[in-house]
Amino acid sequence: MAEPSRRGILGLGLMAATVASCGTHHPDAAPNPSPDAQGTPGGADPTAAQHVGLKSEQSQPGNPDWEITDAGPADAVEGFADRVSVLPGESFGLHVSTPAATFTVSAYRMGWYDGARARLVWRREHVPGSKQAAPHVDQATRTVLTGWQRTLTVDTTGWPEGAYLLRLDVEGGPGRRYVPLTVRSASTAGKTVVMSAPATWQAYNEWGGYSLYNGPTGTLATRSLRVVFDRPYDYDHGAGLFLVYEAPLVALAERLGLPLAYTTGIDVARDPGLLHGAAAVLSLGHDEYWSPEQRANVVAARDAGTNLAILGANCCFRRVRFEPTDLGPDRTVVCYKDAWEQDPGHQAGAPATTDFRVGPGADPESSMLGVIYDGYPVDAPYVVTSPGHWAFEGTGVAAGASFPHLVGVEYDRVDTGFPTPRPIEVIAHSPVVCEGRHSHSDTAYYTVPSGAGVFASGTMRWVETLDARGPGGGKADHGIDSHAGDVVRKATENVLRAFAAGPAGRTHPAQDNLAAVYGTA
Repeated sequence: MAEPSRRGILGLGLMAATVASCGTHHPDAAPNPSPDAQGTPGGADPTAAQHVGLKSEQSQPGNPDWEITDAGPADAVEGFADRVSVLPGESFGLHVSTPAATFTVSAYRMGWYDGARARLVWRREHVPGSKQAAPHVDQATRTVLTGWQRTLTVDTTGWPEGAYLLRLDVEGGPGRRYVPLTVRSASTAGKTVVMSAPATWQAYNEWGGYSLYNGPTGTLATRSLRVVFDRPYDYDHGAGLFLVYEAPLVALAERLGLPLAYTTGIDVARDPGLLHGAAAVLSLGHDEYWSPEQRANVVAARDAGTNLAILGANCCFRRVRFEPTDLGPDRTVVCYKDAWEQDPGHQAGAPATTDFRVGPGADPESSMLGVIYDGYPVDAPYVVTSPGHWAFEGTGVAAGASFPHLVGVEYDRVDTGFPTPRPIEVIAHSPVVCEGRHSHSDTAYYTVPSGAGVFASGTMRWVETLDARGPGGGKADHGIDSHAGDVVRKATENVLRAFAAGPAGRTHPAQDNLAAVYGTA
């Protein structure tokens, strides 16, 4: 079928998902080209940026023409990187399939460049193209496997840390696609950490006909039990979920000039020391699939004074395991869900790859988040209940202020039927009706003895709303208007600035109000 719009991604995946439903309460060429690292024409000089700060990076001219507006035929060009992330100066492989004789690869660093969302850091033209073999499916786990050969080795020497989209452009004909990549930070000390969520992107990726939600029948019965990064992303012209759920926040954080570090949930899982000394960790938009190791390392950081912001909903809902493929470590996302007993890894002693909140080994996500996932689908107004809270400073909101469509499509709430950190403060308490069941979406803030503060937006549309600048139905979809955008942008700025300054609980201790909001002692 035709490629879905980016705003339709979530609905496609979740229609077939047995998650906590509403009926189940608990369970172009750059200016001044210069030689690139491989000796071919490249973008504006990238080499100095590795040695300068973010402000100097942002002083570089941006490239507004980074965005794909016409992707061309479905099979014109597509590809994937054989590393989810690299350190600056490391190399990675691009695996590309195209019937075209040649194509161009352009590496765009996503951020904020005087209004432009990207800068061209590197370019390689006239790369020989070839049509790679059709994928095959492992019948035991219904995993799509490509077996594609490496097309090009890319050296990232001189590339600044950050979130990247590599753009593949067919030469002499139509066809463009993205390949996402993180150039990660070796150290996060003193910085706000942008923690990308590629495991969740891969869970929803239906390239080759299978995801962790759907198979050929469009139901869970034929879904994959394991998915791999060794294939392109089908959504958003190959960008996965990055453009919807992460790019608006990256642009805002860079515009604020905060000290930032970049990483992925997979890197956090792999390295227990990665978050040592970090000022804050940001979980963006839709960050559903976590390994126990990732969760343990984020909790340890919180308990050492690192703030945590969950700028979305349905975070840390699925428990996964990362395994290697022939291309490298941690390139398989294993999640058997309700078929966890069939998982050979679990049979060998690994934790069950099912929801964190259910057995065996139930560990509800609320103990880390403060809120817990409550249902899908909803579309409801966001209602402010504590306008005097520091997160709303400068927004001008009053008690009862309501912002249509901001709550959706999934939502979280405080529910003391699950482990709930205290003190916790609900600052927006939005009534929702989900398949006939009345509930609430909560924006909540709690603090812990280490001084860390934890902020959870309670709605999956939070990051999308950062781009709402017109009338309802404008750039941010779902009918969200610029008024909601103004409030969410300012509240996010308040949270990011407070969290970047150090343990937020020391200056902004949570004032528990569950008795007033929920009648809960």
